[in-house]
Amino acid sequence: MLLACQNIVKTFVSAPVLKGGYFHIEEKEKAAVVGINGAGKSTLLNIITGVLSPDEGEVLITKGTRLGYLTQHQGLQSERSIYEELASAREDVFAMEKELRSLESRMPAASGEELTLLMERYSRLSHEFEACNGYAVRSEIAGVLKGLGFTQEEGERPCSVLSGGEKTRVALGKLLLQQPDLILLDEPTNHLDISSVSWLEGYLKDYPGAVLVVSHDRYFLDRFVTKIVEVENGLVSMFSGNYTTYAAKKQQAREIALKHYYNQQRQIRHEEEVISRLKSFNREKSIKRAESREKMLARIDRLEKPQELNDKMFFTLEPHVQSGNDVLYIENLSKAFGSRLLFRDLNLDIKRGEKAALIGDNGTGKTTLLKIINGLLPADTGLLKLGAKVKVGYYDQEQQLLTEENTLFDEIREAYPGMTDTLIRNTLAAFLFTGDEVFKTVSALSGGERGRLSLAKLILSPCNFLILDEPTNHLDMASREILEDALSHYTGTVLVVSHDRYFINRVAGRILELDQQSLTAYLGNYDDYLEEKKRRTDLPAAGTDTNAGEKRSDSARQRQARKEEETARRRKEARLRQTEAQIEEAEQKIARLEDEMARPETAVDAPRLLELSKECEALRGELDGLYAQWEELGSG
Repeated sequence: MLLACQNIVKTFVSAPVLKGGYFHIEEKEKAAVVGINGAGKSTLLNIITGVLSPDEGEVLITKGTRLGYLTQHQGLQSERSIYEELASAREDVFAMEKELRSLESRMPAASGEELTLLMERYSRLSHEFEACNGYAVRSEIAGVLKGLGFTQEEGERPCSVLSGGEKTRVALGKLLLQQPDLILLDEPTNHLDISSVSWLEGYLKDYPGAVLVVSHDRYFLDRFVTKIVEVENGLVSMFSGNYTTYAAKKQQAREIALKHYYNQQRQIRHEEEVISRLKSFNREKSIKRAESREKMLARIDRLEKPQELNDKMFFTLEPHVQSGNDVLYIENLSKAFGSRLLFRDLNLDIKRGEKAALIGDNGTGKTTLLKIINGLLPADTGLLKLGAKVKVGYYDQEQQLLTEENTLFDEIREAYPGMTDTLIRNTLAAFLFTGDEVFKTVSALSGGERGRLSLAKLILSPCNFLILDEPTNHLDMASREILEDALSHYTGTVLVVSHDRYFINRVAGRILELDQQSLTAYLGNYDDYLEEKKRRTDLPAAGTDTNAGEKRSDSARQRQARKEEETARRRKEARLRQTEAQIEEAEQKIARLEDEMARPETAVDAPRLLELSKECEALRGELDGLYAQWEELGSG
């Protein structure tokens, strides 16, 4: 065992962030820390690395274990080139190589005991150099450089001129080359494109040491982690398996907890009705029995209703007006900045109801293309045409469409002046902005909060063509799943740029790859795109296979069947959530009616009391039906 955390407690300004729990990391184990934004994931890593001290509990690290830590906002101050900075991680190997060359130059002129000593030193050092993979160290550095998205020419750029994201990539590469026993990574995929993330997955999967990573990239976690460390409501828990396995276990546990909660609620309601009937007999024996039952009811350990962020934040997207069948038509579109050509002769046709994902490496021009479609940048050549009744809603990656000095409330009111104050507050509350938070300025918001505010503005717009640039950036997993559900049920048209392959898999029905200055279309989601791209690559070798077409057809049918199953599952989950909300609403109505019936002025108003009693009885009947519906949906 390399690491164990026992009952870690940490409080900031009287607000507890971590409240205990336990997890451990074994040698070579690959684990992920998950939880909503603000749950305490980065705090946990900072405590493990000694940046912060726990208020209670202890961190146990095996003696001699070397830790490597990449923070979310890595500062890199260096005047060296990118290649030199990466190479500095293996200074010990280059020092050995230098000494070997020195020994080689000295041996021809040496003799006797001096030569013997030089040869012995040379032999020991050669074995050590080979054990450190010294003969391949330059290839290893070049591989990391390329894997993280830098060309050989870019490797000569000084680190001092790099952007924050590029510096983080260099810091990540340097950390990987140092090969510590346990790597701790905080959101390492934030500044990587899809190809770099894929490379990192493979690198970490085969990494000889252990890895503990904080990430919201579910596809990334599915590919290489074997343990999930969850931080929820301050408590730390362990789950074996990748993210999908963990999510299934959590959903199953929640359904069981909900079932127990609803069963107890029915038992409580039944007891309360029995008590009420016994008291209505107004006999001493009946009243004593009622009091006895009341005491038993008071001793019940009442279960809390299981909550998720999905329960608190929920929204739907629906176009106000249906567009024509032709939504977007592009012909021979080209764009360059000076001598740098991004793309040429792009052709694209998007129809109503399509959900297309635009993918490609960083710098290929994806965001530029979206800005051209939105009229924010001019194209150099080509034709771009929006169809009849098309209303565009644009989600900007940098949220430049937000006014920094506005409050959240003013941001919505300025965009939609016809909305009432109550409706503005309700909309913001749906995105977890409540109370005085609506009067925070945009400039004071975190990345995730800015993303939620942009989404709130988007759902209010009368759009039927959503153009989304990295909408899942800064969103935690639960928020991403909410957005995925909303887009999956959206009847309008979607064009999205995203590096989130899990998100693309759930939302997209068509992949548009921008690569080598041209656009290639693939039907299906991201997994379908990978399969089809591999098929096209293997096509010459597969030309002799007479059953290839039939196999592809079977594969396509299987993929379609999986998609239909996934759609049916999502619809069922949506109905479950809707039923739970209806149950909660009915219970609240019954509670309000019972409060009113208990008032002295109502107790003496027989007609009003009868009316409320009938209404309450009708709601109880409705509640029984909702309970039955919930059980039926939950048992399938």
